[in-house]
Amino acid sequence: MNTRPRTALATLAATATLGLALLAGCSTEGADTDCSLDACTVTFDRGAEAGVNILGVEAKLIGSEGDRVTLEVAGEQVTLTTDQPSTQVGGLDVSLESANADQIVVQISR
Repeated sequence: MNTRPRTALATLAATATLGLALLAGCSTEGADTDCSLDACTVTFDRGAEAGVNILGVEAKLIGSEGDRVTLEVAGEQVTLTTDQPSTQVGGLDVSLESANADQIVVQISR
């Protein structure tokens, strides 16, 4: 019995899975992420110094006051509120989904 086709197929599947994970590219420090191929929801703990590497860029929580949150995305700073539409930053759409006493939730997409 020849196992080469199975081995080749398994290798191809593993490579494709790794490639998709790298394309979505989510890594975090001090934040939780939920990423798809072209968008990430990032949940920062309020008051934490946190950053994430997602979709090929770095996003950092700079500060927050009430429902105003300042982020740095791809080297550009932006201040967002929950009642505004998404803003283009570093070639990505960034929006503030929610900001409460404990957490800040941001949506970043291509």
